Amino acid sequence: MSEHIIEAKNLTKYYADGKVNAINGVDLSVKRSEFLVIHGPSGCGKSTLLYLLSGLTLPTSGQVSFEGKPLKQALAQPGFRAKNVGFVFQLFYLWPALNVLDNILLPLFDTKIDRRVLGERAISLLKLVGLSDKTNASVRTLSVGQRQRVAIARALIAEPKVIFADEPTGSLDSHTADGVLELFRRIHAEQAVTVLMVTHQHTVDKFCDRVLEMKDGKIIDAGSIIKN
Repeated sequence: MSEHIIEAKNLTKYYADGKVNAINGVDLSVKRSEFLVIHGPSGCGKSTLLYLLSGLTLPTSGQVSFEGKPLKQALAQPGFRAKNVGFVFQLFYLWPALNVLDNILLPLFDTKIDRRVLGERAISLLKLVGLSDKTNASVRTLSVGQRQRVAIARALIAEPKVIFADEPTGSLDSHTADGVLELFRRIHAEQAVTVLMVTHQHTVDKFCDRVLEMKDGKIIDAGSIIKN
């Protein structure tokens, strides 16, 4: 088994009929259980790169591999995304008509996993993210920080191998943002899940494994391993 869970070779992504080069010839390897942070100015292509690596967007050219197999091929397998990757976005994307527990369970709604097992897993995750008392609460009643914690729990419900986080603190004040980043640190340390995060917050740098810098659709510094 390869030590790299994700590998990208000569990735390019063009928009607007080929006039906008969002990603330009990117090569990148991500180790299993690595916490990789991607920094760069607005419009540099960091979110596009995250979407390419996760399969949310397909490249114009080049290839992404997941555990040594082409990602495009893996995505054709039923349930691949639900079983292998979790997503955390800036805008949460919670269903306001559902309570906290049902929002967390939503990604596995159509699976054959026993509902009791899923319920126990969700309760454990609510404890992990500090929301044990909000199981049946409407998400409408939660603060923005609490909503992001629900989104993180939802991303973990399928016990994924990789979590992709796109500006997960972008809608939060600095104090709440620090709490969410600390939560990611705990999750990474305790569950050994691979984390790829796009963020403007540099406070996360102190406990990630590697920082990658982007500019104009290219990686200008792939970063050295910060810690083992």
